[in-house]
Amino acid sequence: MSAVERDLTTTAKPTPGAAASPPYAEPHGHALDRRLLARLHTFLGSPHIELALRNGALLTAPAAVARVTFASRGTLLAILADPSLRFGDAYSDGSVTVEGDLVAFLEAVYRAREGSAPRASLGRRAAAALRRPRRNTLAGSRDNIHHHYDIGNEFYALWLGSTMAYTCAYYPTPDATLDEAQVAKMDHVCRKLRLHPGESVVEAGCGWGMLAMHMAQRYRVRVRAFNISHEQIVYARERAAREGLAGQVEYVEDDYRNISGRYDAFVSVVALAFVKLRNYTTLGQIAERALGGRGRGLIHSIGRNFPAALHPWIERRIFPGAYPPSLSEMMRIFEPWDLSVLDVENLRLHYAQTLRHWLALYEAASERVRAMFDEKFVRMWRLYLAGSVAAFTTGTLQLFQVVFAPGRSNDIPWTRAHLYSR
Repeated sequence: MSAVERDLTTTAKPTPGAAASPPYAEPHGHALDRRLLARLHTFLGSPHIELALRNGALLTAPAAVARVTFASRGTLLAILADPSLRFGDAYSDGSVTVEGDLVAFLEAVYRAREGSAPRASLGRRAAAALRRPRRNTLAGSRDNIHHHYDIGNEFYALWLGSTMAYTCAYYPTPDATLDEAQVAKMDHVCRKLRLHPGESVVEAGCGWGMLAMHMAQRYRVRVRAFNISHEQIVYARERAAREGLAGQVEYVEDDYRNISGRYDAFVSVVALAFVKLRNYTTLGQIAERALGGRGRGLIHSIGRNFPAALHPWIERRIFPGAYPPSLSEMMRIFEPWDLSVLDVENLRLHYAQTLRHWLALYEAASERVRAMFDEKFVRMWRLYLAGSVAAFTTGTLQLFQVVFAPGRSNDIPWTRAHLYSR
């Protein structure tokens, strides 16, 4: 018998004056199973979801948006022992099923958990995040990038859209298509950088290379783009050659820490999530050196409203080594090098919309994904994408775009008019 089972087989006596239990409908099934389901429901913050075991035990809740069914008591006990990691694993291997909208279920859990957590817990979460630093050597960075990005360009092409942009899109209107919004995002970045023909840009982490190609084609600048994902670099070079842009864009298969030279603009989209806190000052030094006392920079990154580690299951199974910084943590990039922050924009809801489009395309291609990998992979990535929609919709995650410039530079805009004028 596990520790959880021993704890639950002893019936607790009611405390005089204590608040009554939530008005759940009476569950059916074994008494221990009922207690286990109730414990998990309470841990989750009592969201509007039903919990069940395949043996018939059921815990209902008012206005439930979904029902979660566990294959066995063993599955439920394993999840109770380590919910943050074990739930995702159990969903992936089919030991947990969700009836109803997966995103709605995850949103309900996120909102309930945040609503039930005392504000004092923010400090504890921050301390926990800072107690667990991971080394970020060049070899370690390559391993982390390879785990996520080098699983096959064909896989990502199924659901990223024609731009192959694995970053938050920018929706000028809510009904814009994914491809329209991705192009609008690239224009939004270029306008923030106030690019002019003939200028030079360095990009730290370029993905499949579309932003660099967009800059070269639409804004007639020269771009040097760094990336340590071999598959992405190969794709980017081949596509740039097909587009006739090989002379304007250089894709460098190397770590951002090896950037050298002087440029008119510095840009990094998404890559900050894979830069460890201990290396933020190094990134700032590289940006400051690249700009040489003039020019403009932009960093686009997922983040949080307070310091906290990435969800354990996402960090372990999907994005090893990733960390979403708070704005206060991002200041470690700028302050030591006298880099002035000029503009901060939060595109959280734009990322939620981007992820909804990705999830819809992923579901439409699920049979092809299954043929490429297996059912466990299909379910794992479905949970990741749905969970990401929920995280950005509920404000658990943010999306920051920070524009900066050398502190001594007066080449800064008076207004934001340049962002919206054609």
